[in-house]
Amino acid sequence: QVQLVESGGGLVQAGSSLRLSCAASGRTISTYTMGWFRQAPGKEREIVASISWSGGGTRYGDSVKGRFTMSRDNAKNMVYLQMNSLTVEDTAVYYCASSRNPFSGQYGYWGQGTQVTVSS
Repeated sequence: QVQLVESGGGLVQAGSSLRLSCAASGRTISTYTMGWFRQAPGKEREIVASISWSGGGTRYGDSVKGRFTMSRDNAKNMVYLQMNSLTVEDTAVYYCASSRNPFSGQYGYWGQGTQVTVSS
């Protein structure tokens, strides 16, 4: 079973950048799809970005395309989310997730989340 710990959140002004990190332990993530999700107050959790096990394929939610970049370092068992041009609408708790099985796109493990707050 994998444990996921997010870090890098904080309070920033609109237009700023943040880099979130997710450290995995308990097993390798090298053959697992990884994702970043977020949940704002009063809203459902939404997927922000996903990355294939090899890192060769990334997908983004429409609201973050062109601003966010997801990457992974399988050697370090880490995934990252670079967030640029942040807006107040990006305020949410951000969660790292791992697929339940290798090479699968179905998520089954989640971190506890890191708060991102963007002020105007």
